[in-house]
Amino acid sequence: MAVSGRFVAFLAVAVLPTVLFGSGWAGIAWVAVVLAAAGVDLLLAADLGRVRVERRMPRLARRDSTAEGTLVLANDGSRTLRGVVRDMWEPSAGRVPRRVRMDVPAGERRTARQRFAPFRRGRRRSAGVAVRAFGPLGLAARQRVVETPGELVVTPPFRSRRHLPSRLARLRELDGETTLQLRGHGTEFDSLRDYVRGDDVRSIDWRATARRQDLVVRTWRPERDRRVVIVVDAGRAGAGRVEDEPRLDTFIESALLLGALAAAAGDRVDLVVLDDAVRDRVHGATRNDVVQRFGEVLALAEPGLAATDWGSVPAIVDRITTSRSLVVLASSLDSVGASGDLLAVLPRLTRRHAVVVTSVEDPAVERMAGGALRPTHEPSATRAPGETGAPAVTIRGRGRRGGRAPFLPSGAQRDVYRRAAAARTLLDADGVADAARRVGAEVVRGRPEQVPPLVADAYIRAKATGRL
Repeated sequence: MAVSGRFVAFLAVAVLPTVLFGSGWAGIAWVAVVLAAAGVDLLLAADLGRVRVERRMPRLARRDSTAEGTLVLANDGSRTLRGVVRDMWEPSAGRVPRRVRMDVPAGERRTARQRFAPFRRGRRRSAGVAVRAFGPLGLAARQRVVETPGELVVTPPFRSRRHLPSRLARLRELDGETTLQLRGHGTEFDSLRDYVRGDDVRSIDWRATARRQDLVVRTWRPERDRRVVIVVDAGRAGAGRVEDEPRLDTFIESALLLGALAAAAGDRVDLVVLDDAVRDRVHGATRNDVVQRFGEVLALAEPGLAATDWGSVPAIVDRITTSRSLVVLASSLDSVGASGDLLAVLPRLTRRHAVVVTSVEDPAVERMAGGALRPTHEPSATRAPGETGAPAVTIRGRGRRGGRAPFLPSGAQRDVYRRAAAARTLLDADGVADAARRVGAEVVRGRPEQVPPLVADAYIRAKATGRL
């Protein structure tokens, strides 16, 4: 049972005779009348046992976008349903409006539209639909939760999609589909054509030139039907937050952009989500469904605190393909201690495959390492008589020869320690990146918004130089 604001207002009226006339019996009588009216109103409300609820909505929705759905209420009872409906979604589903008033005559059905604006990826669920049926007076209502399962998978926003057209244009240049003076180079023979100014003389086919008695050059195209294996780190490296987002979101954006680009180039793309075990994978995605399939799997990826089992990656790649492939390890190189397992497995991968490793830089650490020291003065510092300007800084301690050694105030000490720690962090990341490059891996480093297009550029370079 539920009561309305009208019921509360009528009860409040009982206070007036008590205050104005000093008689409590009039107030008690009024309360009894209101309660009796609410009981009658409750009896005349629609039977919620005869109410059916249907939900029509999409299965997928992209984060930071909107999706439309509908609720259908069917009244199989004999009284009109004067109801208020609330679909019990998680707050992160972003459902609006939260409550809908619906009047459904007996034997009929009505539809209510609802809009979803989810702001967290993952699987969002509804606990049911709460329906309140008020009586004709609008004082009291019956209430029931109708179990109508609802689920919405919120996929990643794919903000890096804006980089896709420019990278596809570069692939078309490599493939020779765009007319240019300097055609792209590949390693597979494509066709013969007449020499034009700007062509590389090394591409001249002298036998065909002798037959035609005119300069003829060979054209090449990048290989197709190659393998690209993307390993997304869902372990503790992905749990770190950079600019209010976990690093895993950057790994996801890189995987989506590279998957769409490689599939458009005619290569086969595989995805593996890994922490201490393989959490999910996508095999055999095509050009038309790669973004959707990657999005569904990566929508449910959550960063954990377990150490990633990098030692299993070579065996995982071998199960996917035995040919030379581009293996992209979407993780972050921070320090030897945190990335030691990843560095240990790189030589085994680089012997057979072209390997790209990502490293996410934190702008806050860069600002901290490059910030200016802000000296402060202790409040207790005093000036000499007649002295003007800044107060003198207190000096404590004695040097080796009995002189006074300078002492930094506490605020300046904190700045020095922060800058030193930030500089040490950057040096560690540089050292780990150099170690990865020495064993043959390509390291892509940048801020979160820079990493996905840089990974796409690394893929294009691998195609252009014949490493893939």
